[in-house]
Amino acid sequence: MQATIKFITEELNSLYPEGEINGFIRLIMESACGLSLTQMATEQLQEISTDGRARITEIVERLKKYEPIQYILGETEFFGLRFNVNPSVMIPRQETEELVDWVLKTNPGNGIHVCDIGTGSGCIAISLKKNRRDLKVTAFDISEDAIGIAGENAVRNHVEINFLCKDILKPEGLNGTDYEIIVSNPPYVRESEKILMSRNVLDYEPGSAIFVPDSDPLRYYRFISLFASEKLLTGGFLFLEINEALENETVSLLNSRFCNIEVRNDLNGKPRMIKAQKPE
Repeated sequence: MQATIKFITEELNSLYPEGEINGFIRLIMESACGLSLTQMATEQLQEISTDGRARITEIVERLKKYEPIQYILGETEFFGLRFNVNPSVMIPRQETEELVDWVLKTNPGNGIHVCDIGTGSGCIAISLKKNRRDLKVTAFDISEDAIGIAGENAVRNHVEINFLCKDILKPEGLNGTDYEIIVSNPPYVRESEKILMSRNVLDYEPGSAIFVPDSDPLRYYRFISLFASEKLLTGGFLFLEINEALENETVSLLNSRFCNIEVRNDLNGKPRMIKAQKPE
């Protein structure tokens, strides 16, 4: 096993930082050999099967092309839950966990209706439902492939979500339920900010779920805020993940329709989330 760990380290050493490689080793050994971190520490001499070695080599070769480990393994962890992921959905981020936590701690009442706009893998909707079984959750996305993955993840995590294939930019046909909470992590990275992104994002993750034109970076926020102003019940809350560089512009956009606007920083100290309330 030590030879295998050395192989992974040497193959990836020039491409990734040490901490990330250590994380890869844990995930690779768990996926290819079924070994937990504890087993790795206590079973150093365990022989790896031929199939296991082949799988490890395959994973390492794909990592050398900067393919995200989450897509290679076909799953990731979010808010303590396991989610299937593939290139049709964005890989859930740790910052979005903070958004989910904020929604849960707002706790406006039992049995309320929640809407997740642009659900992708379903990570927000499913995490909310898993932690608050009384919630009635609707989630939609423009991508049929994303809705398929989200549906798989709902089954995997034993929750019921009402998934719809809809485009927030064309909200016709979304006139049914009113909601106490609307939440969204829409595309917000400007095209000019691509130079700040790593290859594993640019080459593999769905650009339509991440990027917006510099000429109209708040496009999705305009449509979401209009939808929320119509579909939120009085006193209801809108939660959004935002571009740190567009905090003031996003607040100004929401000011015309909402009150009690609050911005929160993420774990890196950057303005990343907004909560706004529909006026009484």
